Amino acid sequence: MTITHKSQRALELRNLIDRFNHQYYINDNPEVTDSEYDRLFKELQTIELASPELLTADSPTQRVGGQALDKFNQIEHALPMLSLDNVFDAIALHAFDKRVQDRLNSKQTLVYIAEPKLDGLAISLRYEQGILVQAATRGDGSVGEDVTANVRTIASVPLKLVGDNIPDVIEIRGEIVMPKAGFDALNLKQITDNKKPFVNPRNAAAGSLRQLDSKITASRPLAIYCYGLGDLQGMDKPSTHSDAMKMIAKWGCQISDEIQLVEGVDACLDYIKQLGEHRDSLSYDIDGVVFKVDDSQLQQRLGFVSRAPRWAIAYKFPAQEEMTVVEEIEIQVGRTGALTPVARLKPVFVGGVTVSNATLHNQDEIDRKDVRVGDTVIVRRAGDVIPEVVQVVVSKRPENTVTFKIPDQCPICGSDVERIEGEAIARCSGGLYCPAQRKEAIKHFASRKALDVDGLGDKLVEQLVDEGLINDPADLFQLTIAQLSSLDRMAEKSASNLIEALQVAKQTKFARFLYSLGIREVGEATARSLASHFLTLDALEQAGEATLIEIEDVGLIVAHHIVTFFGQEHNQQVIERLLNAGITWPLEQKVSSDSALNGKIIVLTGTLEQLSRSEAKEKLLALGAKVSGSVSKKTDFVVAGRDAGSKLTKAESLGIIVVDENTLVGWL
Repeated sequence: MTITHKSQRALELRNLIDRFNHQYYINDNPEVTDSEYDRLFKELQTIELASPELLTADSPTQRVGGQALDKFNQIEHALPMLSLDNVFDAIALHAFDKRVQDRLNSKQTLVYIAEPKLDGLAISLRYEQGILVQAATRGDGSVGEDVTANVRTIASVPLKLVGDNIPDVIEIRGEIVMPKAGFDALNLKQITDNKKPFVNPRNAAAGSLRQLDSKITASRPLAIYCYGLGDLQGMDKPSTHSDAMKMIAKWGCQISDEIQLVEGVDACLDYIKQLGEHRDSLSYDIDGVVFKVDDSQLQQRLGFVSRAPRWAIAYKFPAQEEMTVVEEIEIQVGRTGALTPVARLKPVFVGGVTVSNATLHNQDEIDRKDVRVGDTVIVRRAGDVIPEVVQVVVSKRPENTVTFKIPDQCPICGSDVERIEGEAIARCSGGLYCPAQRKEAIKHFASRKALDVDGLGDKLVEQLVDEGLINDPADLFQLTIAQLSSLDRMAEKSASNLIEALQVAKQTKFARFLYSLGIREVGEATARSLASHFLTLDALEQAGEATLIEIEDVGLIVAHHIVTFFGQEHNQQVIERLLNAGITWPLEQKVSSDSALNGKIIVLTGTLEQLSRSEAKEKLLALGAKVSGSVSKKTDFVVAGRDAGSKLTKAESLGIIVVDENTLVGWL
C-alpha cells in the first residue's frame, strides 16, 4: 500500500470511527458490531504505527472517545478516565504479559487482579469528607457529564461512605449497569405501555442515566459495580489494587463477587474459561475479562500510553452464536449506491433476541465464507447488536446449492453495477436515476458547489421526494408554485422564491454541471480539468478511458467511473431532460498554454474589494492557474487583500512573491 493509499484509508477510518463513536456514546444507537469497530480501530492503529507521519491530533486513537453532552454541565476529571486496550485470544494475552515483563526488565511471574468486564457506562464518584458531592460520566476521558442528581437515585451508590480511614477526597470509579432481571422487567413494561423496548441492558443503562428528569432515572433498575480509584487526597494510595478494592468494599461500595487474584498468564486463561462457563448465570451482562497488574508500584513504573494504561488489558469474549438456515439472499441498495447482500434466515434466538436477517457485507465476504441459499450457518450477534453470519456448516449443506454472486444490474433501477478492482463494495451506476439514491443525488445536484439552488435545503428535497413531486434532478425544473405552496411550511412567497432560484441556477458553468451530476470521484478539481480539456459535453461523453487518463486529475479508476456513468441510458435520459429544461453554460474557452498564469499556484488571503473571492478563483482557474487554500514552498504568488493574516506572514517568511488586488485585477 502506497503512502497515498495509506493516507486515504486512515482518513476514511478516522471518519468512520468518529461517526460510530458519536452514535454509540452520544446517541446510544450503535451502527456496527463491537467486533467490526475493534477491527477498524486496530487497522487505524496499525497504519499510524507503520507511518507516524499520518498520525493526526484528532485521530480517535489519541482519545478515549465520546464527547460530553451539552445537556448536562461538564466536569473536568482530576485524573483522566482512560479506556483499555483489547485482546481476543491466548496468543495476544501472552504477548501482553511479555510486553509488561520486558518493560519491567523482569522474568518474575506477575500477579494480576482479574475481574469481569461489565457492559455498562463508566462513572466516577467523587467523595469529599466521605459525602458524595459529584458523579461524572467518562465523556471523552478528560471531560465528562455531571449526572450527580441521577446517580444519587441509584440504590447501590452510597451517598455517604461508612467505616474508618476515609480520605479527605477520593474518586471511586465504577460501571453503571442494568441487571438482567431489571432489564427484562423494564422491557415488559415498555411493551405493555406500547413503547419501544430497549435493545440491550447497556443501552437501557445509558439511556436511563442520561435522563434530564432524575425521577425517570429513579424508576429504572440501575446498579453500580466499582472497579478502581481516581483522585485521592489525604491518604497514601494502597500498595496493591486488590487492597484498594477491599478498602472500597469496606466503605460500602458494591464490587463484583467474581474478582480474583491470579498468577501468570496460564492462571489468567483458567479464569477466562471459568468465568465464561457461568457467564449466562451472572446477574449482569459482561463482554470479557479485565486483567490489571496488582502491584501499585509496578503500575506506576509501567505508566500509560495516550489512551490506556500499560498495566491493564481487556480480554473480550466471542459474541454469542447459534445455528440456523439461510432461506434467501437479497440485495439492498443504499443511499450512496452501495449494494449489500443480506441473508434472510430461519428465525433463531441469539443473544436475547430473535434474529431473522444478517448482513453478508460484500461479495468478498460471501466468497470467503461461501454462503449459499439453503446453507446451515452459525449466526453471531457481535456486541449483542448487529447479527452476522460467522461461518457455514458445510457438513449440513444440501445438494445442488449454487454459489451466490451479486448481480451485474441494480435490482432497483437496472443500471450497471460496477466494482473497482481492489474495492470490496459494488455500486449501482445509476446515480441520477436510481430510486435508492434519489435523495442524495438531488441534494448533491442542488448543493452550493454544484448548481447552487438557493433555498433548496436537504429537508425540502426529502419532502419533495416523499410527496412524489420529484424523482430526479430534472423534475426540479418542472415544479410549480402551486405544487410547492401545498407543502407543509411552504408559503406562496417561499415557493415563488424557489422557482426563481431554479431559473437562476439554469445559467451555470460546464464544470459546475459536471460536478452536479455526482459521478463517482469527480470532484470540483476533476470537473474543471474535464471541462477545460473537452470544452463540450458531447466531446466528453464520446471520450474513452484511454483519452480520459491523459488528463490531469484523472486516473484509470476515475476514467472508468466516467465512462460507466455516461454509458447508462437512464443517466443520459436525465441529462437530456436537464438540457431541455434550459440548463446552459457559456462555451468553455481552452486555456492557452502560453498564459502567464498557466500552472502557477496562487493563494488568496484577506478581503478583496473589487471582486469576491469565488469570482477571483474562477477567473484564475480559467487562466490555467491553480488556486490553493494554504501557503507552502510550492506557492508561486500570494494575493493579499485587506486584513491579510497568517498566510501573508508565512508567505513573507518563505520569500514568496506577494501582490495586491490591483495586480490581480490586471492579470485578469
